[in-house]
Order: sequence, then structure tokens, then C-alpha cells
Amino acid sequence: MAEQINTNSYKANLEIFSATLQRLAAADKNIIAVTSDSRGSGKLVTFGQKFPAQMVEVGIAEQNLVGVAAGLASCGKKVFAVSPACFLTARALEQIKNDVAYSDNPVNVIGISAGVSYGALGSTHHSLHDYAALRAINNIIVVAPADNFETEKAIELAASLNKPVYLRFGKKPMPPLKENNDDVFAFGKGRVICEGNDVAIVATGEAVYLALEAARKLKEENINATVVSMHTIKPLDTDLLTSLAKKCKAIVTVEEHSVYGGLGEACASYLLQNGYAKPFKIIGIPDEYTVTGSQTEIMDHYGISGAGITATVIDLLK
Repeated sequence: MAEQINTNSYKANLEIFSATLQRLAAADKNIIAVTSDSRGSGKLVTFGQKFPAQMVEVGIAEQNLVGVAAGLASCGKKVFAVSPACFLTARALEQIKNDVAYSDNPVNVIGISAGVSYGALGSTHHSLHDYAALRAINNIIVVAPADNFETEKAIELAASLNKPVYLRFGKKPMPPLKENNDDVFAFGKGRVICEGNDVAIVATGEAVYLALEAARKLKEENINATVVSMHTIKPLDTDLLTSLAKKCKAIVTVEEHSVYGGLGEACASYLLQNGYAKPFKIIGIPDEYTVTGSQTEIMDHYGISGAGITATVIDLLK
């Protein structure tokens, strides 16, 4: 079975998002949160209580959510538009494309409960298309923070930029990937969690923790892995990919997303076009409607787990 995280010890990235946004909003009245009946699931109830003049509720109307957010951004507000990722990047894709990206309105589009976080609610509520859809749109940064450290830094950075950004969050409490978080965080620059020369495991979002678990298991098999948190899907850290291609015998990508159009295909496209000829494998959700189960059960079924990644790496290196 996939690894179980002690929920009493760690916080979900969404909680860090909320706490960081409250801290920033207290110092900057131009920070506005816009929600589509999602302040509860987005952990923004306290934000609304503290800063009622800095929150807009549009109801269950994702297209209006993005349109209103774009309008506020065009007036100089620093807007965070918060809604479940499955609906936000499907129902409101045209508004993200035209009102935000094409019009260059610096909206921070926050997709919550992403991937298969909704578990047994099924494929209608799973967001397995968002990387693919948004990677094809010019002028939007696509980010999936892996732990609390990356989340805090990503929200701070997004608030300081004057650019459209999509940030994706799940629900699960996440442990720190490193004991000492002294890394310089920047969009478009992957974060190396541990290093080894046998295989590179490039993961994003909540899957990075599972990649780290796999690296620990592989160590027992005398296989040394580099684990990278590729928190920014677009723009991709191609310099880091180039260095990994040179030093490692194989590359595996891991994501809580369809195997089509996401991190894996972004990496494969760059590497193949630049002469990469070593073993490569994408771990993600295959082209099917997912099995029914909890988030952990679904990911375990598709090999998005410490044990599953370990088995894939061993097989690939053979």
C-alpha cells in the first residue's frame, strides 16, 4: 500500500496558503481573494472574517469568478481566484485563456482539491487535465508546490509578481521534504531534494514526497536516486533536466495527473528534442476513467506510491 502520512504532525499546503495570504493581506489592502462558494474548502473562512473588504464571493460560477478576478487585477488589485481545480480549469478555461493570459491580467488562479484529492467522488471531480490545458496557453506560469515550504514561498512570489500564475493544491497534510529549508525558491527552477547518479526521479506536487520515499527504498537496493521537486511545470527548468540527463542512467517522472500533457510529456519533449537517448518513464494516471477509491487507493493502484515508483525504477534500470 502507499505510504500513510501522520495527519497529526503536518499541515496541508492549503492551510499554509491561507496563513500566508492572511499575513500578506494584513500588510497590503490590495490583496483580494475571490471564491466560488469555496471559502471553506479553500481554507479561507478565517480570511473572510479578518478581511471582509478583501474578499469577493461569486457563488458557484467559475467563469464569473475568473472574469471578476481579471477585472479587479486590471484595476491594480493583487487577486487570488480560488476554486476546485477540476471546475476552475475546465468550466473557466476560456476566461483563463482570454481574460487572464491573453489580456495579461496578473491573476493568481488557485486550483484546490487537485488531482484525485476528491477520491470516491470520481472522475467528474478529478483534475487530471489542468497541466495539459494550461501548458498550451501562452503567458501563464503553472506551479504545483510539494510541501509547506514551497507553498509559502510560491504564494509570496506570486503576490509580488505582475504576471498570471496558476497554483495547484491538494488536501493531504504534507511533511517537509528537507529538514533545513534554506533553498532559494524561484518559479522555473526545480528543487533538488537528494542526489544520486543511478536514476533521476522528477516529480511535482504531492507526488514529490512519494518519490522521496522511493529513493529511500531504492537505497536499500544499492540504487542511488536524485529526487527533484519540479514545482514549476511551465516554464520548465531545462537546465536542470540537461544536467540530470548527463549524470543519471535513467529518468522517471511522477505526477498526479494524466500521463498526457503534463510534467512527463513536458520533460520528454525537451529531452528528446535535445538528443536524450537513455531510459525514460512517465508515472501518472493512464488514459482511462479512474478506479473508485480514496486518493491514496487510487494513486496506489496506478503505481504513484513509494513502492510503485521503486518497482518502476528497478524495472527500467534492467
